[in-house]
Amino acid sequence: MNWRMDREPVWRTVLRDGLASLVVFLVALPLCMGIAIASGAPVAAGLITGIIGGIVVGSLGGAPLQVSGPAAGLTVICVEVAGKHGLAALALVVLLAGAIQLAAGLCKLGQWFRAVSPAVVHGMLSGIGLLIFSSQLHVMIDDRPRHGGLANLLSIPEAIAKGLPLPALEHHQWPQSHDWAAMIGTLSILIIMAWQSFAPKRLRFIPGPLLAIVAVTGIAWAGSLPILYVELPDRLIDGFVPPWSITPAEMVWPELLFAAAFMAVIASAETLLCAGAVDRMSKAPSTHYDRELAAQGLGNILCGLVGGLPMTGVIVRSAANVQAGARTRLSPILHGVWLLLFVLCCGPLLRLIPTAALAGILVYTGFRLIGFQELARLWKHERSEALIMLATIVLIVVDDLLIGVLTGLGLSAFKLLLKFTRLEVRIASAPDDNSTVIVKLAGAATFLRLPILAAQLEQVPHDVDVQIKINRLTYMDEACRDLLQTWIKQREAEGQHIAVDHRQLRAAQRDTVAQTETVTEFSQSWREALPSKSPPA
Repeated sequence: MNWRMDREPVWRTVLRDGLASLVVFLVALPLCMGIAIASGAPVAAGLITGIIGGIVVGSLGGAPLQVSGPAAGLTVICVEVAGKHGLAALALVVLLAGAIQLAAGLCKLGQWFRAVSPAVVHGMLSGIGLLIFSSQLHVMIDDRPRHGGLANLLSIPEAIAKGLPLPALEHHQWPQSHDWAAMIGTLSILIIMAWQSFAPKRLRFIPGPLLAIVAVTGIAWAGSLPILYVELPDRLIDGFVPPWSITPAEMVWPELLFAAAFMAVIASAETLLCAGAVDRMSKAPSTHYDRELAAQGLGNILCGLVGGLPMTGVIVRSAANVQAGARTRLSPILHGVWLLLFVLCCGPLLRLIPTAALAGILVYTGFRLIGFQELARLWKHERSEALIMLATIVLIVVDDLLIGVLTGLGLSAFKLLLKFTRLEVRIASAPDDNSTVIVKLAGAATFLRLPILAAQLEQVPHDVDVQIKINRLTYMDEACRDLLQTWIKQREAEGQHIAVDHRQLRAAQRDTVAQTETVTEFSQSWREALPSKSPPA
């Protein structure tokens, strides 16, 4: 283990990390169950993932203070796979995704998973937040989510109407099941918001979601409310849906492999972004990204073998861990131990929890994932990034997560390509000679900028001498070189004097130093595209 004692007694470190682990456990418990329900999986699957994420990944990971478990960001993929192929296929996809992560970590590819444009990351999180918000709003009234993100969004007014008691008053049947569930879910959200706003500083270590679950569970139990409650098997092992139980008819290998690869990429990006945020929040040793990626892969392999949900590093639980004063990896490990002990010893208590309460927590979580502030900031400073974020959100909701993310990445790559091929053409009179015009070329002259170069050259007067300066030109491809040489020959044939250094013209096409500068510019621009220092929602 990677202990960090800072010259203090071992018992004090153990005590502090033990207390921090209890806080993380209280935060993780309702989220593990709620994310399982949102993923279309048994509650046991979410708890299993939380336990493995704490004990296994907490022991082996490269980010000592990061807490791993089921993440809201992967619910969309889980719903699609489980709904189309079944829970056994989902377990197989999780196992394969873990194998991909483990191989990537062993091949030292951890840093590459961080190279994602911030606009795409925030767009992905916002799109996922919209999907969670719209789908769980139906679950919050004890109803079934519609098929597809757009259908869920468009049916929100219908869900609100079902949850209101006013129509039931006409039939003298108030309150009905939907009404009670809506009130329980709404009360959960109000308790979380009130606790975060007005809780005394001494008591803020108590998580708002846990307080909401305890309060509404007590109300539902005392009133024997006719609503849906959490379903949990008598033994945790009874909730396992292993991958080998999948039937041959369900094994559509191309789709499952593609889903596994996509899950691995999304889970890895979210994990390593979270690890970077934890590094900035704490004084713990910096994250070893390859080790963390390999540990996440091993954890997902185990989750797949026992039918759990996919895991990532989770910012909410990790931030709670840092804020609670944790200093070593003992805290994430113990939080997994507490989850295991609670499930083994207090399983009947979980069956008292209303499903609407967990859905209410996820409605609140989904809304918080929507990056309104980030979109406004991007729109103010760089509208092209804001448009990329909007395109990612819209396509995630209208089509699916994969199309949205790939479109965002494609738009970001196209934007960077345009930036790397930027060409500046300046035409001005010589300072001491009005009969001479200087044409200055700077940047990279490629076929993408050929129309601009041609248009600018046509603006050069025919009755003056011309000096072409290309010393600031980092690269010129064959198309632009042919255009420039043809233009020079045509003007010289008309009797115009053109001065250009042909050696520089040839060098701009093949000079190794110039190409190195272009590669350097590419690297710097790519680093600028890496996620900002603010942690994801």
